Amino acid sequence: MTAGASTDVTTGVTTGATTDVELAITGMTCASCANRIERKLNKLEGVSASVNYATEKAHVVASGPVSTDLLLETVAQAGYAASVPDPGADDDHAEVELAALRRRLVVSAVLAVPVVAVAMVPAWQFDRWAWVSLVLATPVVLWGAWPFHRAAATNLRHGTTTMDTLVSVGVGAAYTWSLVALVLGDAGMPGMTHGFSLSLQRGDGLDEVYLEVAAGVTTFLLAGRWFEKRSKRRAGAALEALLRMGAKEVTLLRDGVETQVAAEQLRVDDVFVVRPGEKVATDGEVVEGASAIDVSMLTGEPVPVDVGPGDVVTGATVNAGGRLVVRATRVGADTQLAQMARLVEQAQQGKAQVQRLADRVSGVFVPVVIALSLLTLAAWLLSGAGATTAFAAAVAVLIIACPCALGLATPTALMVGTGRGAQLGILIRGPEILESTRRVDTIVLDKTGTVTTGRMSLVDVVVHPDTPADEAEVRRVAAALEHGSEHPIARAVATAAARPEHPEVVGFANREGLGVVGDVSGRRTAVGRPALLEAEGMALPAPLAEALEAARALGRTPVLVGWEGVARGVLVVADTVKDTSAAAVARLRDLGLDPVLLTGDHERAARAVAAEVGIDTVVADVLPAEKVAQVRRLQEAGRVVAMVGDGVNDAAALAQADLGIAMGTGTDVAIEAADLTLVSGDLRVAGDAVALARRTLATIRGNLFWAFAYNVAALPLAALGLLSPMIAGLAMALSSVFVVSNSLRLRRFRSSIA
Repeated sequence: MTAGASTDVTTGVTTGATTDVELAITGMTCASCANRIERKLNKLEGVSASVNYATEKAHVVASGPVSTDLLLETVAQAGYAASVPDPGADDDHAEVELAALRRRLVVSAVLAVPVVAVAMVPAWQFDRWAWVSLVLATPVVLWGAWPFHRAAATNLRHGTTTMDTLVSVGVGAAYTWSLVALVLGDAGMPGMTHGFSLSLQRGDGLDEVYLEVAAGVTTFLLAGRWFEKRSKRRAGAALEALLRMGAKEVTLLRDGVETQVAAEQLRVDDVFVVRPGEKVATDGEVVEGASAIDVSMLTGEPVPVDVGPGDVVTGATVNAGGRLVVRATRVGADTQLAQMARLVEQAQQGKAQVQRLADRVSGVFVPVVIALSLLTLAAWLLSGAGATTAFAAAVAVLIIACPCALGLATPTALMVGTGRGAQLGILIRGPEILESTRRVDTIVLDKTGTVTTGRMSLVDVVVHPDTPADEAEVRRVAAALEHGSEHPIARAVATAAARPEHPEVVGFANREGLGVVGDVSGRRTAVGRPALLEAEGMALPAPLAEALEAARALGRTPVLVGWEGVARGVLVVADTVKDTSAAAVARLRDLGLDPVLLTGDHERAARAVAAEVGIDTVVADVLPAEKVAQVRRLQEAGRVVAMVGDGVNDAAALAQADLGIAMGTGTDVAIEAADLTLVSGDLRVAGDAVALARRTLATIRGNLFWAFAYNVAALPLAALGLLSPMIAGLAMALSSVFVVSNSLRLRRFRSSIA
């Protein structure tokens, strides 16, 4: 239980603004069950609940204090069981359920196969074969179909109906009719045989049995339910794998002594050792050592990232190089891995608008189908057909109508899609986000940290042609002086020196807003703006003045270096474009999106970056508040806008956009405001995110179309007597299997990043 307040452990009631509870639900057998539990919970004051049939969980948000016991009791009143999830226990329970269902299926199949075979082949119908079929079919109908009967009885006690009601009534009616025909009719007479047809034939009395329908439909439905449950477990495998990625043990370093402990014992500010080949136990900051970190498990990025003192590392990534000493900055539920898992699970628990429509349809579908079945029975009888034909058509209507596929259409696709996204470093916040991706036609890109690296780098050095100093010396002298400054430009210059050792600096001084001065190797040296060198009496030769203007024209930052009365060179510093940004923009164009570069940087820098990556539309010199206005302006012009950003100043614009995409390398504020999060800083993943979301939505729509079309097409066929009850049961079971299998195809989605 999580909340925006505190929990009183003595009462089990959460106090404060909101309560957020997750419940594991057992006993659900179809989408109508989930819909019914959801309606029951939502009747509680201040409660908003979403029940997901595929994940078998309820997500409850209350606007005030709510007792967990009250929620559990409410679910029980609806005829189902609920509990607070225990991940390990949930896995064990699911395995037990799956094993029990498999056992029920195998026994039913062994008994049903001879019943169906004999009924289908008249030549095999030996003397009194129908009585033998009754003996074999009875355990199937009473024990094999018991889950359907039990659920139907529970629903009846509560005055409701579900898909199980249809199954139970259909199977029970076929069995009862057969029993009556054997005992009171001619079906059990010696030498009695009857044919088998995929369509119905007019009959004239109690001379036929439908034991093959009762046994066959039960077996088909059990098979469909077993495949469905097994497939649902496979669909959630990505999330389970994500949760298992973390390190199990860690080597703590205290007072120079290394101690092996469980990873759960780590606390913030603990220092731990990561040896080559080991997983980083939790999010932290490197305090000692240098290495390369394999981040592919989280981001999909194949190239290891070099880290050293001061660099941030993420839990579950692998140390591919040297020994590292790391200080823990986030542990437990606060780590990036835990946040990823939480976002994935929240997305799987939510419901898209199309799914809510399916839930409403399934909620009223059962009583309508029962009424249609009764009308079918009456219509056939009034038409002069035999009771057998009328009864068989009515039963076929009951069986063919079960819209289990309808209930599975959205959640299974969503589970697989979000799970696959997590594997590729794409976190989808909720199912409604998928619908936004289909309509997006414009994508607004923040410049700094999104298209560019967000770090200043030395990109060019221009040396006065008449000076005896060469480029290496200009770099070295400038780096020696800038080494004492914390300014981003100074750091870029200092780290770009050809050699790590610097000449000795005496009399270092920082001239605010202009640069730095000092004596380097006994020479008075200045590094900074032209005004600083002018103040120090250093002349600016014409070639360097031209280089200065050329750098400014490209939106870059030029820094002059001078000593002994004259400027010796120009260092050009810029926020460099990421190597992958041009390919990312091309990918977004291929998806039909019009890219717009939006930045608070000045126009020339923005234009230079846009030209480098292939963006035509640039909006520069905007404040954070103006970013929101620019997104709103595009929306008012009829555009459906996606926004990609990484900074605190992008958060409001991300929230305003129809689809907010945050870079996982950015700030927590931006990530919280976004709809999609890209774990890596690679903009190419934005194209994958849009493509995956669209593919998932297309799968959901395909599933729903199949489910709706199946019922619309099959019901009239069953009512007109063109489908036998057994074939109707087989078709209904296969439709659910088809929907789940179609959703599982999303696991084969491939990233465009080679």
